[in-house]
Amino acid sequence: MSNPLRMHIHDDATAALRERIFDYARDRMQLDPPPLDKGMPYAELRALMPDTVTEKGIGGDKAMSLFGDILAPASMSTDHPAMVSFIPVAPTEASILFDLVVSASCIFGGSWLEGAGAVYAENEVLKFLAAEAGLPATAGGVFVSGGTNGNLSALVAARFDAEQRLAAAGQQRPTRWRIVTSDEAHSSVAHVARVMDIDVVKVPVGDTGRMSGPEVDAALGGNWGDVFAVVATGGTTNFGIVDDIASIVATAKEHNVWVHVDGAYGIAGMFAPSTKPHFAGMDGVDSFIVDPHKWLYAPYDSCALIYRNPSIARAAHTQHASYLDVLTDTDEWNPSDFAVHLSRRARGLPLWFSLATHGVGAYREAIESNNTVARDIAQVIRDSEHLELVRDPMLSVVVFRRKGWTQEDYSAWSDDLWESGKAACFPSKFKGEPVLRFAIVNPRTTIDILVELVDSLKVER
Repeated sequence: MSNPLRMHIHDDATAALRERIFDYARDRMQLDPPPLDKGMPYAELRALMPDTVTEKGIGGDKAMSLFGDILAPASMSTDHPAMVSFIPVAPTEASILFDLVVSASCIFGGSWLEGAGAVYAENEVLKFLAAEAGLPATAGGVFVSGGTNGNLSALVAARFDAEQRLAAAGQQRPTRWRIVTSDEAHSSVAHVARVMDIDVVKVPVGDTGRMSGPEVDAALGGNWGDVFAVVATGGTTNFGIVDDIASIVATAKEHNVWVHVDGAYGIAGMFAPSTKPHFAGMDGVDSFIVDPHKWLYAPYDSCALIYRNPSIARAAHTQHASYLDVLTDTDEWNPSDFAVHLSRRARGLPLWFSLATHGVGAYREAIESNNTVARDIAQVIRDSEHLELVRDPMLSVVVFRRKGWTQEDYSAWSDDLWESGKAACFPSKFKGEPVLRFAIVNPRTTIDILVELVDSLKVER
């Protein structure tokens, strides 16, 4: 009869596997730069890979070999300094190392009872983020998996608050609720609306890309009765544009409507002196999100969700059951009470450790360095005869076009770079036409790297 504990025995074989995994992690972290790598079609990957999930297993050594030789090279390294598409990631070594510690520590991060120390450390970061935004000391929140979950959880709390206030006044809820957001807001806002079965009013933002309070009011035609939230954007994904948060707060508060800021990428710009002024008005919002795995140099996956009044979120999200009474019948801070989740990893700890290790000043300098590179490459583009800047950058995203090129030209140029392992810079679109964008969130993304990419665009196709 086999031993049911054989997977949990600390014998020589598991010790050797442990060291091999540590060696792999150490070697990967020392690569400078890491290989860009790239995906491959399913058929090619399937032809290379044997069956791995079998009754008897294949052993740790074989599994590690397959990962290192086939699976990892078939996955893009988003921390490569020439990875400037999407919003890449650039975790500090401290945050990566501590992510290993979090996994090894086997901490449940959903309740104070089970993870008080971890929750305390996470809350230190959340309080700091809230204070940086100018929210009161009573503000707080939770780390969730990403911006979509953060936006969903914030808007669930916002609708709950609106319905509670209507009930207290003896009024009926609207037949359909609405939220308002920019027509350049992240796709997750529309997705959240589908999940919540609510309607979205999209505000046209014109050439600036920046939504304002008067524009919100104009889009509604003064009809605010069925609106429970305005979702501003603190750094759009495609352009890095920050909405006029101060005027949005002023307008929404005239109608007692919740203001949420989706700052998954851009709110980290609050840390840098040159971009801090763009976030005027943050002290008046009801909630906001920021993803540390985007521009706060943490590994995937993490989103900090902050509430001005956490008690509203607790009332909206706390799950009740007899087996949860030991957790919910207390005044302790249970992270599971503040978002759409129950079980959770203590995913805010890698950021906590990196901030504690390096200090906030190092973060301010790194983010400012990204802003400087963005401004410098924008000027190079302005001075170029073959390129055209689409909008002046507000943060660290630079969008431009190559004069005379078609979608096919952009795609061919991008594919050549990717196939050669030099860079990942895929075309995006603006108003239906192809454009290129540099998303600069890695301090190792230098102006020289970007100038080389710009120079390669001189080639006629």
